[in-house]
Amino acid sequence: MASIKVLGICGSLRAKSYNRSALLAAAELMPADMQLTIAEYGDVPLFNQDVQAQGIPAPVTRLAEAVSAADAVLIASPEYNFSVSGVLKNAIDWLSRVPAPPFKDKPVAILSATMGPLGGGRHQYELRKILGCQDALVLVKPEIFINVAHTKFDAEGKLTDEPTRKALADQMVALQRWVARLAPR
Repeated sequence: MASIKVLGICGSLRAKSYNRSALLAAAELMPADMQLTIAEYGDVPLFNQDVQAQGIPAPVTRLAEAVSAADAVLIASPEYNFSVSGVLKNAIDWLSRVPAPPFKDKPVAILSATMGPLGGGRHQYELRKILGCQDALVLVKPEIFINVAHTKFDAEGKLTDEPTRKALADQMVALQRWVARLAPR
């Protein structure tokens, strides 16, 4: 298989998000045949069926095209109120409305970084349910829950915790194998 194109989607729009930093760490730790591009989708409007009736907004189309063009998607997102962040859920809701929903049969891996002790576990289980509804093919293991994230990243956003770096590298190898396993023969 040629180079594996992975689209990173961060569930936080904050510039210094621990989840964005985790995506950057994943890019650094990926096998050599994988490359990560992080989607920018802060301009996706709030989902509104009246807006949809006027046509899919350009930012949604751009995001759908990026997901479709990727060989896999890596989602890193915080947990908000025991669930998925609003911006991520909104983007997925929009993507479910485009003519060819891009998550169908797409390999997806999930990770989360939070300042709390659970590392986003409740968020991930909610997200798995939502992605299942989209027919995404979500990697089951390894699960990556980066808890007390403020102690595992330095001031510049570099992931410094070696056990977490090892777990993230293991997930990237598992994602590489998942994509190869699901590739058409």
